[in-house]
Amino acid sequence: MKNVGIICGGFSSEFDVSVKSATNIFNNFPTGYRPFLILLKKEGWFIQNQNRELGEVNSRDFTFKSGQESIKIDFAIVYIHGDPGENGKIQSYLEMIDIPYVNSGPLASQLSFDKWYCNQFLKGFGHEVADSIYITELSIELDSDQIVEQLGLPIFVKPCDSGSSFGIEKVNKVEDLEPAVQNAFNEGSTIVLESFLDGIEVTCAVYRDKDGVHTLPLTEIVSENEFFDYEAKYKGLSQEITPARISDELRAKVQYISSSIYNLMQLRSVARVDFIIVNGVPNIIEVNSIPGFSNESIVPKMLEAADISIKEFWASILAGEF
Repeated sequence: MKNVGIICGGFSSEFDVSVKSATNIFNNFPTGYRPFLILLKKEGWFIQNQNRELGEVNSRDFTFKSGQESIKIDFAIVYIHGDPGENGKIQSYLEMIDIPYVNSGPLASQLSFDKWYCNQFLKGFGHEVADSIYITELSIELDSDQIVEQLGLPIFVKPCDSGSSFGIEKVNKVEDLEPAVQNAFNEGSTIVLESFLDGIEVTCAVYRDKDGVHTLPLTEIVSENEFFDYEAKYKGLSQEITPARISDELRAKVQYISSSIYNLMQLRSVARVDFIIVNGVPNIIEVNSIPGFSNESIVPKMLEAADISIKEFWASILAGEF
């Protein structure tokens, strides 16, 4: 029976959400494996259950003590939202110490993690994305009037290299642009300003098993806030309607685009692609290589709509990998 390390925690603002996602996977893990929660903090790596830390993990070979037993992790599932999981750093480290893992590799993870670079990459392959401006330094003097002239209002201000919804603002007035940019730099080292897309927000989950690449039912997102921010995601201030209220033709189009992106970027395990549909055209918002998996998250709700249990889902992914 293989020992599986479900790695969670990390160094971003989504630490707690990551632990919830990993715990949900742990509690619904398929039979035939021996799962362990591994919590990464700045102080080190720790084995834990839902209530308390049980001991340290030797990060050089991923071994730890459980009573008198010495246990070595056979393979890992990285479920850290944000740094250093969603950006591929943990995956690179696991490759260095020869620990197999289920997730997307370092290159795909790093690319999908940076919102601006990812969208520009996909734009180069003909995919539709919002018009945008890229900012690399807080010290750059913003010409807010010129930015508004180019992108219009409202403008979305987003940290490029953050896996969370923290630091994202919808700016409706020109005088609010500079404070929003300053706030975004608290969460990321680069910023993207995006034009507003007025349409239907949907998201599509994609995964691979031994039979190939599959998509789950689309979810339509209707936020009670200005947009699908952290509160809307995790505090119930949104409607997440599955399946999405769109035509079968448009649904098939979004699923085809999502599968194409999954293959193009060489993603693995489960990923999620977010869209705004404007006049029948799906525009990509972002790609998530480690989408949320807590009880409040979208992918488990998609699985429920597809009549697939969480155990069945992860069993099929693992069977395709090992």
